[in-house]
Formats: sequence, C-alpha cells, structure tokens
Amino acid sequence: MPIRAYALAIVLGIVVAIWLGNKRYVARGGKPGVILDIAIWAVPFGIIGGRLYHLVTDWQIYFGSEGKGLIAALRIWDGGLGIWGAVALGALGAWIGARRTGVMLPPVADAIAPGIALAQAIGRLGNYFNQELFGSPTDLPWGLEIAIENRPAGYEQFVTFHPTFLYEALWLVGVALLVIWADRRFHMGHGRAFALYVFLYTLGRGWIEILRIDSANQILGIRLNVWTSIIVGLGALSYLVISSRLRPGREEHQELNREQERVGPQDSDPEEIASATKD
Repeated sequence: MPIRAYALAIVLGIVVAIWLGNKRYVARGGKPGVILDIAIWAVPFGIIGGRLYHLVTDWQIYFGSEGKGLIAALRIWDGGLGIWGAVALGALGAWIGARRTGVMLPPVADAIAPGIALAQAIGRLGNYFNQELFGSPTDLPWGLEIAIENRPAGYEQFVTFHPTFLYEALWLVGVALLVIWADRRFHMGHGRAFALYVFLYTLGRGWIEILRIDSANQILGIRLNVWTSIIVGLGALSYLVISSRLRPGREEHQELNREQERVGPQDSDPEEIASATKD
C-alpha cells in the first residue's frame, strides 16, 4: 500500500488543528476532549465537502469529453479538495457534533479557527509532492521547478513557476497568528474569531488565485474561486461588524458548559438521566 505525502500532510494538519483547538477551548473554560468529539463528525464531513466542491467546480476534469472518469474522481490522494466545500460541510458536521456533545458551536468555532488555518497551511505542502496548483512562470530565486509532464499546455518551454501553494501556506500561518493575537487583544467571542479567520483567508486567496495557471471555470473572465473569495469575505466581514455590535465580548465560562449540563451528550443512558433527575 503506497503512502501518499499529500494524505500525510492532510492528516498532520488535522492533528495540529485538533490539538490547538482543544488547548484554546479549554483555556476559554470549555471541557477537555470536546474538540476531539466534535472533530469525529467535522473531519469526515469536511473531507467529503472539499471533494464535492472540487468535483462540482472542476467537473470537466473528470466528466468532460476527455475527462478522467468516475474512478479518478474518487482518487482523493491525487489532490483536489476545495476549502469552501470543506468549511461548509465541515461546519455541518461540527454542528452535529456540538449538538451530540451538548455544547454551543460559536465558542468551538472560535477555538478551532487558528488551528484550521494551520491545518490548511500544512495540507498545502502536499501540493508540492503532487506538483500541482502552481502559478505563472517566474525567474525568481524561489521559483519551483516543475517536471515537463506536469506543466500545463502552452507552458512546456518554462521550467520554474510561482509556488502559489507555498504563498498560501505562508499566508495561512500569518492568519493563524493574527487571529490568536486579535482574539487575546479584543476578547473575541460568538464566532467572531472564526469570522476573522475566514475574512483574512479570503483576502490572501483572492490575489493568490489570480497567479495560478491551472484550468478553472470563470465568470465574467474571473476565476470562480476569486468570486467565491469576494462573496465569502464580504459575508465574514459583515458578520464581524454586526455581531460585535449585537453581542460584544465573549461567552462566559458558565455559558460554555451550561448547554452541556442542561442537555448532556445525546448518547447518554436514559436510565442514568432518569435516575439523576429523580435524585
């Protein structure tokens, strides 16, 4: 069984995200282990969502006239995870996990936000081993040499290209550090740290996406992911402004655990709940 560097990068990123998210959640007053319980739901949903987004937005690669076919569409280790689908469906999985665990989702999102950024940064390193998602040709000292069989049509004569996946990874590390700083400085709560992560990421993804030369669907001559970055970024910024006015400050420690104490994990034994209620 071959071991894929792309898969190892994703797994390592997930481990880092869970570790940092748990540490931050406990520091906010949450209970240890909650992030791992939620991750059991969020991670599979996120991977499926990321793959579905890639297949929908780049369907011609697999199902076009010269597409690779259904089997290739399932070969996730060859690359192809859309962050927008991963976050969207991963959030659904996190909501299910939070409901089953009996905790509020916004504090969990705030705790895990920097970890998600670091997980993306680590996962992007997998693109190096797959020699994919690079940018236009460049003579800069850090230009990445791409094997001729991996160069897009029309670029066979060029040797080195912008390592846009590296740019994105470095940007994401900066995003993680900035979110951690802002969270401490402004005592962010109610999902605002997560919204800040989303907003900052879209700023970087927009200009990095413009440098890429891989095939992508376009709307009005602009790559689809650029449009997505604009729309999602504006949504995150709007939430930051509105939420800070409606619900300033951060959830209290008692709020983090009140829902869990009231509802309890959904897989609790009914007889134990009935006995506790009687007592």
